[in-house]
Amino acid sequence: MKKPKNNHSTKKYTKKGGILDLNKYLGERVLVKFHGGREAMGILRGFDALFNLVLDNVDERLRDREDWHLLNETRSLGLLVCRGTTVILISPAEGMKEISNPFLKDDSVQADDNNNDVKEE
Repeated sequence: MKKPKNNHSTKKYTKKGGILDLNKYLGERVLVKFHGGREAMGILRGFDALFNLVLDNVDERLRDREDWHLLNETRSLGLLVCRGTTVILISPAEGMKEISNPFLKDDSVQADDNNNDVKEE
């Protein structure tokens, strides 16, 4: 009998390499976004293979309780150990610039739209 051919590579990898190399960000400020919408920014002090993170001097960006938009307010958390399963995004703080969402309308445009729906008698 012939052995079925395996299309998968039989090359063995001896070097363990992660998808994301966070070593270059150790000691630098990073932005971390979590499931549920929370965001924190702090200095990356350590991590493991499951992306559990240790952040120092952490500031959490607060959200409005009614509509959940980010506010310009922060609260200091100090030292934070983040569980890797809740992390969605890890980004360096420097070199990144926040832009407005191009898919959201301006508040002034929305107010005009709301006023046009009301008919005066």
